[in-house]
Amino acid sequence: MDERFDVVIVGAGVSGVGSACQLGRALPEASYVLLEGREAIGGTWDLFRYPGIRSDSDMYTFGYSFEPWPGDKSLADGASIREYVQATARKYGVDPKIRFGHRLVRASWSSVEGCWTLEVARSDGSTTRIRANFLWMCTGYYRYEAGYTPQFAGIEGFGGQVVHPQRWPEALDYRGKEVVVIGSGATAMTLVPAMAKQAGHVTMLQRSPTYVMSLPARDKVAAALRRALPARLAYRLVRAKNLALGSAFFQVCRRRPEQVRRWLLGQVRSKLGEEMVAAFSPRYKPWDERMCFVPDDDLFVAIREGKASVVTDTIERFEKDGIRLHGSGRALKADIVVTATGLELLFLGGAALVVDGAAVEPASRMAYRGMMLNDVPNMAFMVGYTNASWTLRVDLVAEYVCRLLRHMKATGAHEVRPRLREPAPIQWTPSMSRK
Repeated sequence: MDERFDVVIVGAGVSGVGSACQLGRALPEASYVLLEGREAIGGTWDLFRYPGIRSDSDMYTFGYSFEPWPGDKSLADGASIREYVQATARKYGVDPKIRFGHRLVRASWSSVEGCWTLEVARSDGSTTRIRANFLWMCTGYYRYEAGYTPQFAGIEGFGGQVVHPQRWPEALDYRGKEVVVIGSGATAMTLVPAMAKQAGHVTMLQRSPTYVMSLPARDKVAAALRRALPARLAYRLVRAKNLALGSAFFQVCRRRPEQVRRWLLGQVRSKLGEEMVAAFSPRYKPWDERMCFVPDDDLFVAIREGKASVVTDTIERFEKDGIRLHGSGRALKADIVVTATGLELLFLGGAALVVDGAAVEPASRMAYRGMMLNDVPNMAFMVGYTNASWTLRVDLVAEYVCRLLRHMKATGAHEVRPRLREPAPIQWTPSMSRK
């Protein structure tokens, strides 16, 4: 007979562990299990092992609302974040509930039986089935197996090594070598100063610039409050401070974009000189796209010291000893090329959804509160914020789902599904998927 649980959570990363902790606190009597396709807790923070891996938002808002972030690191390294998630799982009794090497392949809902039947592939090649009254998808938004790398002309003839940050070779030796990092997002901004400490030279090759702002690596206010107050109270105060400052800064960016732009570029000018301003001058307004934050000027310091440089151009082709640029015709010498070119999006971890025998195409459904799909019963999913710490939204969604589960229990409801209001039509646009 198949095992049956009140709740099955899929994913043991930041979202899954946080959701399990909140579920255990809100409904201690509920039976649940976490399915994790990999062999470790931590999700992104266990998968990515490239040099300098760190958060790109402050840890006092990225940390869980119910568990204080230890220490005064504001932009923390990946190992510290992984340890924090693992320690939280141990503290709240989540560890024994995790089944590693269990990947959800297919989830089928039966209205007759009032539950999901989950087809799960184990890492040893076997399969199993689990039944769940409620399915909670905490799988993130990208494919773990491989990152995104564009099709570069001539790459097969490159004589050096090409590496994607998502699959970083543990033994990669870049000491004294010429490195080109392709990209201008948070990953590139992290890799460049970290690799510049040992590499001969690191070039960040960007197709277009990104706004970059330096923040202190350690929060002095947090350190002072931690010395004077109990840890939980200090954490709540620093969290409130950072929430207010982050929200205020975002609003100023939206309302006074030109003033903020001038201020940001003025910071670049003061740190690197006029000649580098163009390399950090995007065509868009601040926060039209995600802004990058660097701790203690580390990227600017690496550039100022001549250990790193920024080139804005597009790639014509790879050559045996480097990259030929399209715009300038210049050749960038490279022993190692790092393709910090992004991720492959993957909703619900790639699991197939079926409701009463009919396949569900998520792109054709509307999202209720960004956490449930219309006419898909007893299922929630996690997607964090893009212009604030991911975990802020994860916390809110977890609280909502727990309230929903408590309400279902109190009222004796066995099924909940969002429905579109009739006869209100959906106004589809060309950018929206429609089946």
